[in-house]
Amino acid sequence: MPSVMKILLVCLALPVVAGCAQNPVSGRQDFVMMSEAQEVSEGRRADADVLKQYRAYESPALQNYVDGVGQELARKSHRANLQYRFTVLDTPEVNAFALPGGYVYITRGILAYLSSEAELAAVLGHEIGHVTARHGVRQQSAAQVADIGLAVASIFVPQLNSNSGRNLANVLGGALLSGYGREHELEADRLGAEYLARTEYDPRAMIRVVGVLKNQELFDAEIAKQEGREPRRYHGLFATHPDNDTRLQQVVGESGHLAVANPKEEYTKFLQQIDGMTFSESADQGVVRDNKFLHAGLGVALSFPQGWRVLNLPDKLVAVNPQAEAAMQFTMEEQPPVTPAAFARRMDGNSGSQIEAPDIGGLPAAIATLPAALAGVIYLDQKAYIIRGKAKSPAAFAASRDQMKDAIRSFHALTAAERKLAKPLVIRLVTARPGDTYAKLARHSPLGKAAENHLRLINGNYPDGEPSPGQYVKIVE
Repeated sequence: MPSVMKILLVCLALPVVAGCAQNPVSGRQDFVMMSEAQEVSEGRRADADVLKQYRAYESPALQNYVDGVGQELARKSHRANLQYRFTVLDTPEVNAFALPGGYVYITRGILAYLSSEAELAAVLGHEIGHVTARHGVRQQSAAQVADIGLAVASIFVPQLNSNSGRNLANVLGGALLSGYGREHELEADRLGAEYLARTEYDPRAMIRVVGVLKNQELFDAEIAKQEGREPRRYHGLFATHPDNDTRLQQVVGESGHLAVANPKEEYTKFLQQIDGMTFSESADQGVVRDNKFLHAGLGVALSFPQGWRVLNLPDKLVAVNPQAEAAMQFTMEEQPPVTPAAFARRMDGNSGSQIEAPDIGGLPAAIATLPAALAGVIYLDQKAYIIRGKAKSPAAFAASRDQMKDAIRSFHALTAAERKLAKPLVIRLVTARPGDTYAKLARHSPLGKAAENHLRLINGNYPDGEPSPGQYVKIVE
């Protein structure tokens, strides 16, 4: 195989010869296969796709505020000639990202956990750094090279069409794409810190923001332990807290030559902008309260078993049992011209399933059962509501089958009392009084058992801080 490897490496390298351009940040020659005009066009196309998956948050005031902060940073960046667009997305996901060509997105989910305009600027500055250093373009170009090189190589090396040849190609293609993780993130942190300093913000706000993300990870690990599940990773680049990460401290410190005598923080201005902002699910997604799903727009309600973890995703509702051995999924589609029993029988090819036609809220309904899965169908207002339940094994299914059926049978049209509870949660500002603690503020919080530490987290006081008298404190109601 040595000769095969030589030919493959040559074919992977061939496109590189004709694809170099000067990097706007470093001035060095980078391999890219996309002009700036193509980059902007690609970003515009992808922006349309993003806004199909996520809606822009319906608050012109907040959108204008975030755009204003972003535009000020962009004007001080290495690619001030681009037309940047900053959009707040209506999702509780804790995230921010950028597309080639200057399209930058920040979720209301991450805004809820920031505490100042400087921290907002740090998030936006980091994403602008990805754009100015053309990280997305360089990664896409590397992927294209891998595809082109492998295609060319397979013509000259028939052995590449074998399993061993494909494995070799995958390894070498992966090697070509490596290096676009931590180093690019650290470069974006360095550039973001530089843009912060150029616009009179404290560059170390970058480290505070990475700390916010790390605290998210630590908090979720705390909750995951209670729930018996694997924790989520919010910022997998840092094994320790960012305060102890030498490389991050170094790259942010490189902006120290841009002295900022009196850096802007703008705590009050930022907090007043997010006062009243939706927290967690939006009205369009419906809300989950104590494992009960309530959707005012659709006029439906559904209860999942206590102890199950419920995930309210943009296109479906998912519930997972504590052992992570069984799960349920709730979706909706247009009502078909067949009975619920016929619809349930044909789903997933369940021709041999057992069919029940129970009374579910006085609505046309059916439940189809197989050895390790079931599917419930309920018709309401020309919509078919589908609740699937599956398990890893017949034994796990048998252990959770009754709970799944109870969840299906709990489906009903929303009552007047439930409609009042179906409102989304919002961020509210209160002024801390002497003697206030997060335990006290959490007593009537809708955030559940972890409310005390959740409030610490959104106020930048995690894991053991307390509010100071006179300061603004974010609560959720």
